[in-house]
Order: sequence, then structure tokens, then C-alpha cells
Amino acid sequence: ASEGGGTSRSLRPVTGKFTVCVMSGAGRQLALFLCGCYVVALGVHAEEPRVASHHEAEHYMAAVYEHRSVLTSDPLALMSRKEALELMNQNLDIYEQQVMIAAQKDVQIIVFPEDGIHGFNFTRTSVYPFLDFMPSPRLVRWNPCLEPHRFNDTEVLQRLSCMAIKGNMFLVANLGTKQPCHRNDPGCPNDGRYQFNTNVVFSNNGTLVDRYRKHNLYFEAAFDAPLEVDLIIFDTPFAGKFGIFTCFDILFFEPAIRLLQDPEVKHVVYPAAWMNQLPLLAAIQIQRAFAIAFGINFLAANIHHPTLGMTGSGIHSPRKSFWHHDMEDSRGHLIIAQVAKNPLGLIGMQNTTGKMDPSHSKFLELLAGDPYCEKDAQEVHCDRATKWNMNAPPTFHSEMMYDNFTLVPVWGKEGYLRVCANGLCCHLLYQRPTLSKELYALGVFDGLHTVHGTYYVQACALVKCGGLGFDTCGQEITEATGRFAFHLWGNFSTSYIFPLLLTSGMTLETPDQFGWESDYSFLRKRGLSSGLVTAALYGRLYERD
Repeated sequence: ASEGGGTSRSLRPVTGKFTVCVMSGAGRQLALFLCGCYVVALGVHAEEPRVASHHEAEHYMAAVYEHRSVLTSDPLALMSRKEALELMNQNLDIYEQQVMIAAQKDVQIIVFPEDGIHGFNFTRTSVYPFLDFMPSPRLVRWNPCLEPHRFNDTEVLQRLSCMAIKGNMFLVANLGTKQPCHRNDPGCPNDGRYQFNTNVVFSNNGTLVDRYRKHNLYFEAAFDAPLEVDLIIFDTPFAGKFGIFTCFDILFFEPAIRLLQDPEVKHVVYPAAWMNQLPLLAAIQIQRAFAIAFGINFLAANIHHPTLGMTGSGIHSPRKSFWHHDMEDSRGHLIIAQVAKNPLGLIGMQNTTGKMDPSHSKFLELLAGDPYCEKDAQEVHCDRATKWNMNAPPTFHSEMMYDNFTLVPVWGKEGYLRVCANGLCCHLLYQRPTLSKELYALGVFDGLHTVHGTYYVQACALVKCGGLGFDTCGQEITEATGRFAFHLWGNFSTSYIFPLLLTSGMTLETPDQFGWESDYSFLRKRGLSSGLVTAALYGRLYERD
């Protein structure tokens, strides 16, 4: 069940430094790998991306650009419109260069990041010279490149429109916009105008197709949230329907989840200015998790400012990702990828091999015998499952993501662990080929997150700790050597669950399975490519925000 009625797309599926592709190991054939997955020049930046030929009937070519924006030296200072345009044109010049590189590879849609043209940390007054006037595309059909004098203060829109024509591609970008309002409008700000954080979509002929005004602002004093949520779906001749939203929106029901109640929306474009926070909310983690959870393609362009913790872009589908995360190089990065028009979901509950491996049999046995647990203030009493957990390790508390997680250490080469909080119980069945000199822990959180936003989270997380002390569990780390084969599951009270799987060097991994079994959400993985940093089920209870 979801908020607001309508047909919900269920989240219960039935079935570093480099730009990298990852594939699911479950039931994939080499032929699919060869024709559907390639790397955009490992370690090579946007000047010379290499791409494979694409099959027009089943695929389209997409690009996202992680942009290191030219910023004003003082976002609080008041500038003239002329000065603001001079700065924005420096960023637009870079955009145009990337469009032309992408055009050489027959790209059909390109996405640029949030705040990439104007920057951030403005006041409501200081951002004003950076704002374009924005007519409603629903009311006015307009091609800014071909009709530049139709509206005043639209220089940025004009340049973006001309880029789309020049590159012969759909173009998605983010800018600040203004809209005058009347005093009798009850929502009209005191200065007589709305100011919006706005995504725009141009077709390959330069027409303004649609606009999305950000709903969930992230401490953005310069901008207003629209009085009603924009639910924007735009159509393309090459891949059908796309949804669109921005950055912080990804964590909320409106508009992200509601958009995907339309089963025809198989693609999302996502400009962002996302500050990474490990171990659960790095940009590429949540982007990939969203693609897997909804079985869609997710085209994410993040801003590139490593000193602010901002990097991480990708073109993600449920079974593979092309991503870029680089905290060292100061340059922007263009990702070009061939994308399936109809993305294939992960393997769900079907048994693709015809033969069940012992660990999955044990997982099903544990589910079948899962006892009713009596809880008191300190501990959980479980009569059965003791044979799996004869020497239960101690529970402890540690701060992770600014939340008070309850955790148990993961000791030994194999085992079964369980940890509970507030009615959510998380389970881990694991094997390790070798033990590393690292501390891992299984953590649970079921409560209201209140730092840098307020939203209700249920999470089960297997994480590498920052050191060997319990108090280091939850710290931000990116390198690990511990290998695991595991099942992770929990009795979540929401169907909106996002699978997070990250290994050493900010490497995304594809789960072998993600789905539901006996009302438990579970994540399964064998054969990690490198040491495990995070494996988690991140659940959102939107109705309890």
C-alpha cells in the first residue's frame, strides 16, 4: 500500500576514481555482457570517452556530466545581472563542450547537475541576479533559441536551448528561476516573487519540453518550494517516459515515489548537488539502490566539489551501473553509456540454477523456524534459533548517520546473528573465506532521523567499522579487505526498501538477489569483487515522517 491511492509500483520485485560497469552474476550470459555493457575508458576523463556501438531498437545512448562548477567568490555579495551572466556563461561554455563531445557518440539525452550553472549558498537577495524568468511550459510552447526576445531575463534558457539543437539531443539542466506573484496570492513572498530551484528539459529541436521545481529543499534559503508538488513526466521518441526530480527529493514520497506509480515511467533523470555521507548515503549508493528497488534506469548527474564531499554520478540500471566517484581529481567527468529501453530487473525469487545452494537452504530454514521473540528493555529472548547462535556476541550502541544504532560484532568465519530495536529485527547469515584484522558489525535502527532533515528510517546494515573498537562502528570509511558471502534480512514494516552494496574503493556491487520471502525483505550476495564496506537494507516509512 502506498500513499495517495493509485497503482503503486511495488518495491517487492518478482523476479573511487573510475567509471565502471558492474553486472549481476545471477543467470547472466556472456553474450549479454558483450553487447550490453562496456566501460567508458577507465581512468580517462571526458575528453576521450570510448563507447561501443548500440542497438537502436532496444537501447538508447545517454550521458551525464559531473561538473566542477565555476563559483562566485562570495555568494552573499550582491552582483549585477551582467556580472552574474559572465560567471554563468563560464559554466555554460563547459556544458556546451560536453554536449559536443556527447554528440560525437550519438548521445540522445544528457543530464547536468543541480547548481551547476549558478552555484550555491546564496541568500534570497544575492541569488536574484542569477535567476531566469520561467514561463510555464504547460501554458506556453516556446523555443528560447529560436525565439530569444519573447521573454526578458532568459539568457541561460536560450543558451541551453541552443545547445540541445547543436547537439541534436534532449538536454536536462538545473538553474534558478523567478516568477512574479500578486499580493492577493496567499503564498506570495514579501518581495513579490517566487524563486525556484528548477530543472528544465529541452528536446533535440530546442523546445522547452517541461520544468520541475524542487519540492524538498535542503536548507536552501534562496528558494521557495512550489505550493503544489510538480509531478513531471516527459515523453521521448527514443525511450518513452522519463520522470524527473532533484537531489534531496530521492528520500521522500513526493514526488519521487508518486512518479513511479506510473508503470510506464522506466527512466529517471536526476540532477543533484549531493554531499556524500557514509556508510549509508553516498551518492552512488542511493542512486543505484533506487534503480534496483524500482527496476528502472536512473541517470544521475552530481556536482563535483571533492573538498565539500560532493562527487558521485552514474547511469544506473538494476543489473549494471556506469559510475564515477573521485575525491582526488579536480576535473569534471562525462559518462556515456548504452541504456536498455526496457531495463531488466534483478533476479527475484526464481531459482535460476535449478539447484539451491546450502546457504540459501539454511536461510529458508531459519525463516521457517524464526521464533516469536519476547522483548524487554535490554534484550530479546528467542527460544529457537539458539542452535545457530549458541554464543551470542554482546550488543552495543554506536552513532551511525547521526542515529543511535544497536549493533552486534560479526566475529568468526561463519555464523548467524540477529539484532533488534523497536520491533525491527535484522538477521545475518554469513560465511567468510578468510578472517581479516578488521571489525565488522550488524546494526539496526528503527526511528525518526532528525539531523540534516527529518524522516523515518528502518535500516539493517552490515558495516566495516573504522577501527577495532565498538565506538568506531558507523564511521566513514572507504577501504576494506573483509570478504563475505551472506544473506541479510529483516521484518520491515514498509515495502519501500533500498538495497545498498558497496565494497572497497567506492565500488558498487550488484546483489545476487533482492526480494521478499515470508514477509521478510532480504539481500543476498556471494563473490564480492573486493572487501565489504556496506551491505544494507535501507527502509523508508514516509507516513511516519
